[in-house]
Amino acid sequence: MGGWVYIMTNKLNGTLYVGVTNNLVRRVWEHRQGDVAGFTRSYRLKRLVYFEGHDNISAAIQREKAIKGWSRRWKVELIEAFNAEWRDLFDEIAV
Repeated sequence: MGGWVYIMTNKLNGTLYVGVTNNLVRRVWEHRQGDVAGFTRSYRLKRLVYFEGHDNISAAIQREKAIKGWSRRWKVELIEAFNAEWRDLFDEIAV
């Protein structure tokens, strides 16, 4: 994959963070460890609840910007269509 869009949270219906990366496992691991100062560390967003792959990073960045512009309700609907229980999906990608 060329790029990934992902959503992190701290709990069911908690604070949401939409991000983009070229290495999903590494980036989610960094969030989980609190390695990078910023929004996700401040709000302890360690649960990966959504992700989607794109052929190139430019497409992923464009999609990230679009999702960031959505209402919270739309973001929640996106998550729940993909992961209704808001499970942490890190173990599924880290194999």
